[in-house]
Amino acid sequence: MFDTKDKIHILKEKIDEISKTNLSFMEVCGTHTMSVAKHAIKSMLPETIDMVSGPGCPVCVTSATDIETALNLARQEDKIICTFGDMIKVPSRKDALQNYKNVEIVYSPLDALTYAGKYPNKEVIMLGIGFETTTPLISATIKTAKDEEIDNFSVISMHKTVPNALKAILAEKDISLKGLILPGHVSAITGRTYFDFIKEYETNGVIAGFEALDLLECVYLLSKNIGEGKVEVVNNYQSVVSEEGNKVAMNILYEVFEDCDADWRGIGTIPMSGLKIRDEFEKFDAKKRFDIEAGKIEEPEACKCGEILMARARPNDCTLFGKACTPADPVGPCMVSSEGTCAAYYTYM
Repeated sequence: MFDTKDKIHILKEKIDEISKTNLSFMEVCGTHTMSVAKHAIKSMLPETIDMVSGPGCPVCVTSATDIETALNLARQEDKIICTFGDMIKVPSRKDALQNYKNVEIVYSPLDALTYAGKYPNKEVIMLGIGFETTTPLISATIKTAKDEEIDNFSVISMHKTVPNALKAILAEKDISLKGLILPGHVSAITGRTYFDFIKEYETNGVIAGFEALDLLECVYLLSKNIGEGKVEVVNNYQSVVSEEGNKVAMNILYEVFEDCDADWRGIGTIPMSGLKIRDEFEKFDAKKRFDIEAGKIEEPEACKCGEILMARARPNDCTLFGKACTPADPVGPCMVSSEGTCAAYYTYM
């Protein structure tokens, strides 16, 4: 009976045997990026395999303009801003949400409704951050607010969806990706078939778990399929991910939200890659409810977060990395988030 250490050793040998040509793989998910760094996966791979990070960290891809919009609300004393923890330190023009007493970290969007009930004379705004994994929870919260006639609650939707961002990356002529390590958490909601579109780009994909063995299995499967001339999207996380995903969650998501163009930090506008609140629920849309336009906010000078998220650069290509930009004093969001590529490199590499 093989233990995990034995299996890792066997996989490493198999990958060495079949990897005869140069291949570039992207881990799309920020949690995968952190796991790759933590488990030193790159050190186990042959020189023929290059691993790059993608735009799967929701905090990292939130535009500077959206951060400034949230700050504009936080500067108003009659507002309470509820957010997930990673957003609290993301800087914008030398300011951050952590500098305001009326900003509350929540672990569930439903916690924001608790604040709305506790402070009926305050406007409570939830920052809607995340991909298909977290958006159904925000949708359910908005529906609850409507059913319970909670009038002092709203959401700033900064939500993103994965497919069109990946299409933008795969269409880049100067980025030659042969395989994608696809996000396990997102896939649990969307299902495997959601990612079949990547085959149109002659690119393989594997949905993976988050441990060292999961990631090495993923690299092996990608290398094997490429060597055999196959183009497939493989589900290697079947304990969590099904073919069609969680249809109830996806239905709730699109009951409240609809697709729209979205601005990705350092990347630009990607058509139909964001989610806006439908007119039926516009009472809970903070962008319509309040005058919060921030104008176009430029990226910090010399910050390469956008290039890193598009796999055009590595963290150590940035002149700020580990010097002017550290987790204690970050310049860009890639150094802030627990799923950020720069944070992963700084901590483990």
